[in-house]
Amino acid sequence: MDRDQLEHLRSKDPQKICEILERFNKKNANLFDFEKFHLDNLWLNLWQAIFKILNNEALEKLHVLSLNTIRILSRDRLSLQRHNIDRDVDCLLKLARLTSSTSLIPETNCVDKNSADVAAATRPESSDEIEIHRIVEALKCLCNLVFQSADCRRRCVRQNVADHIIRRMSSTVHIPCALELFDTKLLFLITALESSVRSRVMIELNGLTYMTENLNEKLHSKEFNEEELDVMVELLKAMYNVISYTEKSPSENEIQNLHLTGVVRELLFRFGAMRGERERAIVSNCINLLVYVSSSCLSELMVKWDSEIGTIRVTIFDKHNVYALDVLLNFFHLVVEELENGVAHTDVVSPVLTVLVKCVASNRIMRHYVRSVVLPPLKDVSQLPEVGTELRNYLCRLQGNADNVVRDLTYELLFLCCKKNPRRMVKHFGYGNMAGLFCKKGMLDCRRVETDFSTDSEDSDTEEYKKNQHSINPVTGSFITPQANPMQNMSEEEKEYHAMQLVNVIDKLHRGGLIKPCNIGDDGKLQPVDHILELQTGLIKNVDSHNIQNDN
Repeated sequence: MDRDQLEHLRSKDPQKICEILERFNKKNANLFDFEKFHLDNLWLNLWQAIFKILNNEALEKLHVLSLNTIRILSRDRLSLQRHNIDRDVDCLLKLARLTSSTSLIPETNCVDKNSADVAAATRPESSDEIEIHRIVEALKCLCNLVFQSADCRRRCVRQNVADHIIRRMSSTVHIPCALELFDTKLLFLITALESSVRSRVMIELNGLTYMTENLNEKLHSKEFNEEELDVMVELLKAMYNVISYTEKSPSENEIQNLHLTGVVRELLFRFGAMRGERERAIVSNCINLLVYVSSSCLSELMVKWDSEIGTIRVTIFDKHNVYALDVLLNFFHLVVEELENGVAHTDVVSPVLTVLVKCVASNRIMRHYVRSVVLPPLKDVSQLPEVGTELRNYLCRLQGNADNVVRDLTYELLFLCCKKNPRRMVKHFGYGNMAGLFCKKGMLDCRRVETDFSTDSEDSDTEEYKKNQHSINPVTGSFITPQANPMQNMSEEEKEYHAMQLVNVIDKLHRGGLIKPCNIGDDGKLQPVDHILELQTGLIKNVDSHNIQNDN
């Protein structure tokens, strides 16, 4: 962009302006390095020239093209920080119809991109369609500005942008898909980056209710194109930002959460197969929402089974359709597999683990179903619990994860699935794998804890397990391969020699402070001892607790 071209942009000659902007937009469509625009104030001169066009109603036909240019320039964070562009932000808000003085958008039909392309080839755009196009381009620019500049973001907050988006969302006028997509993108960005807006949307604007109802209405459609799926993803992301603000009263949250959980259940029913990235994104964002839903409302994820009512997806358990829980477990299986392959991060695993923990803690049927999938009756005990690709194996390996949150959530899920019964946990995973949990919970002696759970009737052993039970190592949780006694052919002198070697090594480690003798205290946790007599006393005291085979 040279001086002559800048002069042409200021000339108000539509043809010249159109040629220059089309060429600039095409050349810089993927531009992110604006170093050359920082010379001779080029960025600012171009920015001001474009906004003179946008403020000129006589050049209205060039507005969409001009907004494309602004969208490119708005990627330059450094220039946005250097210059005061509050008036230009106001101009964009006006073009996006997000001010008190602008009316609601014109009503048009929502069509997918392919049909829109065909229509564009056969007829010119109507004035309403041009206006929608202009609003969408202005919204794209605002999304960039809100993301790149704190000053622009604060200007949008002062101008009550969230209020106008919620008003548009709650209106009876049909909103075109493209416009709705960037409305929700802008709402997501501003609620993510400005905490004050979250509280306003949640409390003063009742925005979560409007967004939930909006999602519910969308579920009435039989099919969804890609753009409609994108709208739902952005809407769920914005809802997550808002629901994370929880200063409403418990009764208000309860009513809202019940409705929200019901809508999330239907979303999981519709998109639980996760065909493609967009459907998977919907499931993932539904799970993120459920993290902030109160536990008492999660029973809405199940519905009583009625064979006369047609349902898209069905998984029957105890006279309930638990397909939504099935989706959660399938998603967990998918992401934990990706975690081990280095594709996913623990940030993706912890939300679904949190939701599963809340489900099993809050409802008996959900706990029984999750347990039946995660910890089915043991059959093959020839392999270690951490070896394999079943959910039980993945959960066993997660207990050694470096992320404390993931590890603790895994412990809690298994703890609840086993009804806080240490015998069950040792049976399924081995004492060695569960030692971390037992230490944390004060259960190193495998003591039972007080629970409100029902009887252990669903924990019946398989014939295969009963057959090999006597040969299972309680520490590793797997079958012990018979091995020859290494001391069988040793003389008494050799045995005494190796015993003294072991004593010397232990003594060296003890004196070096690397190990310390401990007892299991009254609280079930390790307590250091100072004398060997304390070890003997502790052994006698806890001998019954260590007999896990007789634990009831």
